[in-house]
Amino acid sequence: MMALTIPPYLTDGDRLAIVSPSGIVEKDVIQKAVKMLNNSGFEVTMGENVFSKSGCFAGNDRERLHDLQQATDDPAVKAVFCARGGYGVSRIIDRIDFSALKKSPKWYIGFSDITVLHLWLNRVCGLVSLHAEMPLNYSNPRKTPESYSTIIKALKGEPEPVVWKSSHDATFTVEGTVMGGNLSLIYSLTGTPAEPDTDGAILFIEEVDEYCYHLDRMLTSLRLTGRLSNLAALVVGGMEKIGNDKVSYNKSAEEIVLDIVGHYSYPVLFNFPAGHVADNRAFYMGRRASLKQNGLEASLTYI
Repeated sequence: MMALTIPPYLTDGDRLAIVSPSGIVEKDVIQKAVKMLNNSGFEVTMGENVFSKSGCFAGNDRERLHDLQQATDDPAVKAVFCARGGYGVSRIIDRIDFSALKKSPKWYIGFSDITVLHLWLNRVCGLVSLHAEMPLNYSNPRKTPESYSTIIKALKGEPEPVVWKSSHDATFTVEGTVMGGNLSLIYSLTGTPAEPDTDGAILFIEEVDEYCYHLDRMLTSLRLTGRLSNLAALVVGGMEKIGNDKVSYNKSAEEIVLDIVGHYSYPVLFNFPAGHVADNRAFYMGRRASLKQNGLEASLTYI
């Protein structure tokens, strides 16, 4: 895989834009996020449709597309923060004109439904992006301080290695390009221009609020399309609210993952602090990294 373009790191006074390409957000939580970003040294603008509502969406497709396109086209905007996840990016992603990024590359920040945007930026536009917590939760007391502080450090070009305790003892070092995101969205992009090329990659997955058999089905689909065959490693983040339908599946999320990929030779790590969890660390997508484990301690460091 060719090296992707890393957007310029941010400095104090840079302008940021908050847009809502997916679900509905309330004004008070976004205003708190704006204040935090201001206090971190940035000037914040908001799309005109950030607080719009159309069914479950933050405005209709045209309104959400307008704000994302405007932020993309504006060379003064150095980073685009997606207000929240939910659902909606898939409906507009192929209508966004990203050509302005060739002259003025910029950061895009988010996770969950924003996985679609990350994979499109990485795969189609050749641009590194930032998988991270969104403004919806910047003032959420259930989130760790690192969920916010690692965003600012990464955007300023001072990323901290992600260090955590894995669930299985191992010793290894591998390298690869980090990619992935929410499993449902990766699965939904099969056959599209944004379907990830996972050969030699460090593939990250996370999921929330799915039935066990849905998790099995999505992983099986990735296996059948060859997307799980030649990884450098599989890194599993939060697997939250993975439950049973009327009949119990009798397997945990970890057991389901290992049942699908356990026969491959690459390492599989769990408990990565990212996804729909309290400790949602920021990390670059589309950038080469070193993944190490010694005993139970694992770390991800960008090269």
